Amino acid sequence: MSERIVIIGAGHAGFNVVEALRKLEFEGEIILVGDEPHLPYQRPPLSKAFLTGGYDLDRLLIRPAEYYPDNKITLKLGDPATAIDPDACTASLASGETISFDSLVLATGSQMRQLSVPGTELDHVLYLRTHDDAAALMEGLEQSHSVAVIGGGFIGLEVAATARKLGKSVTVLEAADRLMARALPPRLSGFFADIHRERGVDLRLSAQVSAIAGSSGKARSVVSGGDEVEADLVVIGIGVVPATELAERAGLACDNGVVVDEFARTSIGNIWAVGDCTNHFNSWAGSRLRLESVQHATDQAKIAAASILGRGERYQAVPWFWSDQYDLKLQIAGLTENHDDEIVRGDMASGQFSALYYSGEALRAAYSVNRPGDHMATRRLLALGRTLPRDIAGDPQADLKPFIRPA
Repeated sequence: MSERIVIIGAGHAGFNVVEALRKLEFEGEIILVGDEPHLPYQRPPLSKAFLTGGYDLDRLLIRPAEYYPDNKITLKLGDPATAIDPDACTASLASGETISFDSLVLATGSQMRQLSVPGTELDHVLYLRTHDDAAALMEGLEQSHSVAVIGGGFIGLEVAATARKLGKSVTVLEAADRLMARALPPRLSGFFADIHRERGVDLRLSAQVSAIAGSSGKARSVVSGGDEVEADLVVIGIGVVPATELAERAGLACDNGVVVDEFARTSIGNIWAVGDCTNHFNSWAGSRLRLESVQHATDQAKIAAASILGRGERYQAVPWFWSDQYDLKLQIAGLTENHDDEIVRGDMASGQFSALYYSGEALRAAYSVNRPGDHMATRRLLALGRTLPRDIAGDPQADLKPFIRPA
């Protein structure tokens, strides 16, 4: 039994390891190390409600401040880990402190992919990953009339939707030929493109940004395809990369993330890794995945905590994600790779529908827009390894509950 467990990373994944350990009645020492000075907080609202003033930092906190002393958690916040020595079982912090560990969990998350064009150093050119990023973006929105969003993924489009709600002129520049191409099938990409255009977004696809132009040290426009798009504020959201530097320097196996097994174990015996930074074997999918979602971070953290305590449970959660844009909630369960059939349940034009994806007779994924009941039922079906007859899938009035009841 580990006497001291050190968790590096104080986001959703790191916090959930801490909480799971205490719920599993681990009584040893727990040290939580975080880059940011803030207590662990929720990130999803940062691109939505937080920007409109709907949340302050206290409301974002996953647990109140007293949770940590009450549960005997030692916090090392605002003091990033700089090195890990697996042989000595120590972690070094930026302050110069060295912490020994019996078991270590890497929950380092991901970092924003950087845009390599002239002008990214200008004022009012922002990325969005942390609370402090969001606070700067909220201030920038208050001072701006025109916003250019570079990147048509979840974060970029959530920011675009929020900026439109605030009455800003918004242009979205996406390098691919459709929106959210990594996450959505083409039909869904087209649906969301129509929604953003209907709400007044100037959406430009296959747009290659070559520079951000400015004056007096501030952004004024984005140059794309020879055209200049006016922008008092530029938000860059072109994806993330796993934060693996610590793991790589420590000699852990990495390949598009820290390589872990279905128990969240790395290539070094007393080190685990969880969340966005991991490339994990997912028993449900039957393959290796790197997922970027709060739910994945939460699920995998619980697996790691149990594994550290010798209570091995395999990671086999169904991948699921969500995104809020305007008055639409998109909820995704499963993966669409290798699907051969798409069935739409409901009316896409109404903004309330689900798209179900099959491989042969097997249901592989469901994308629901403002149909939370469909999402919950299909997610349960996927977890149980059951399918849904196509005639039921295509009937928006059909009751799905009988298909998820115990056999």
